[in-house]
Amino acid sequence: MIAKLMDWLEHRTGVSSTINHFLYEEIPASSGWYQVLGSVALFCFLIQVVTGILLALNYAPTPPDAHSSLRFILTELTGGRLMRGLHHWGASMMIVVVVLHLIQVFLWGSYKKPREATWMLGVILLLLTLGFGLTGYLLPWDNRAYWGTVVTTQITAKAPIAGPYILRLMGSEDGQIGVQTFARFYGAHVLLLPPLTMLLIGLHVFLVRKHGVAPEPVETAPPKKFYPGQVFKDTVAIFVMFAILFALATLVRVPLGKIADPTDTTYIPRPEWYFLFLFQMLKFFEGPLEIIGSMVLPGVAVGILFATPFIDRGAAIKLRQRTFAIGIVLFAALGWAGLTAAAIRSTPHKEPWQSFTAEEVAAVGSFRQAKCWQCHGVTPGDHKGGPNLADIAVHDERDALVAHFQKQASGSGLKDLQFRQLANFMRKLDDESVGAIASAPVNVVSGAQLYVKNNCGICHAVNGAGGKSGPPLNGVAARRDRAWMDGHFSDPQKFSPGSMMPPYKFERGDMDNMLAYMETLKD
Repeated sequence: MIAKLMDWLEHRTGVSSTINHFLYEEIPASSGWYQVLGSVALFCFLIQVVTGILLALNYAPTPPDAHSSLRFILTELTGGRLMRGLHHWGASMMIVVVVLHLIQVFLWGSYKKPREATWMLGVILLLLTLGFGLTGYLLPWDNRAYWGTVVTTQITAKAPIAGPYILRLMGSEDGQIGVQTFARFYGAHVLLLPPLTMLLIGLHVFLVRKHGVAPEPVETAPPKKFYPGQVFKDTVAIFVMFAILFALATLVRVPLGKIADPTDTTYIPRPEWYFLFLFQMLKFFEGPLEIIGSMVLPGVAVGILFATPFIDRGAAIKLRQRTFAIGIVLFAALGWAGLTAAAIRSTPHKEPWQSFTAEEVAAVGSFRQAKCWQCHGVTPGDHKGGPNLADIAVHDERDALVAHFQKQASGSGLKDLQFRQLANFMRKLDDESVGAIASAPVNVVSGAQLYVKNNCGICHAVNGAGGKSGPPLNGVAARRDRAWMDGHFSDPQKFSPGSMMPPYKFERGDMDNMLAYMETLKD
């Protein structure tokens, strides 16, 4: 019966002969472990497709809802955090594997005649892979995604002649990131890039099969079959890659930051790690020369990659003789590593809670004062009597939360206003907020509580929230020393003649806490 079924399938579809042709095709005897990267890259893409579909089934692709739907995936959907981890780390791994595959082909000189088109398709696939990273970066709709995309659009706007048209195509004609920009990025990431990539991968594999795997320059041994030797090597490499990816997805939590806030001008944007070298390179070209770093040099690099088969038209030689090619790869690797390391070093360190409003930092103090930590863990794996706040999203209405706090923490000394602020904080809970509960220094939190208790936000703004009749306090420690701020609180008229600020006679401990809070407010 099975034989008849296979005969029927073969007669109608030709599937058996196609599989046999694929598995038993001859490959050079020199083929080995260094040629597994193409199969690994294909498997990485398939993982992205599968996890991307699973995420899309539970994702709301609109700016107001994207962040909350991703929070739902991470906290309430079975396997959601693993799914997102596989997709996030899989994106980085795919870029690494595709780049390594391109380097391997370049070092071996496998782009030479008649494989020029195969090489150029590989370069296009690398660009599409980077395009996936660029368009997917915005979709979490947190501050990191929003401000990173703002930087991208600003760089794009500097393209000569085409800049305004590219911005319009991206849905950011005025340089702002909004609903239209989000829709364009989502559409490109989900609807345009996947089918285009599948088409080019199919064409790439067809060309590889058509021209065969590039042999050693002097191949004397008879060819061998693709199956079982090379299939085994590809399978082992794929297994190792997936084991690494699965370990990253389960052990390294991908954070979801604070929901995108266009008014939070204190946020320090940085692109994803694979674009950091370009971000750093732009620092060497300022003003009118910026176009050289943002457009000219990357464009020249991509152009040279495309033209490589036509630049190097010499006869194929062994790897150990390709010293110039090896030198180019080492030079490029050192340049990329140096620029990336410099970008990481130059990134100002800023704790997540330093981006909070004063009310949010004060709410951390209320959480601690109410001893909510006795029932609720705030770090992954810290299981107590109540739900772990690192693994849930709070959907209760504010009044219901306030009633819960009043009942459970009736003897904490907190006022109704503090309970309401804590309820607001809980309803906006994300990975950064939960982390702040555990990491924010006690004296800083006490200072923020004192700041809120004395209504300093009526006149002063912290991280964009508050009044404007007084100067904003972000960066005040860089403008004034500790002694000046201490004296200014005690006698504002002496240090700022004509100031409307009343004097505050804090006790020494409270003053130290207030000054500690002021010193953490970064520009």
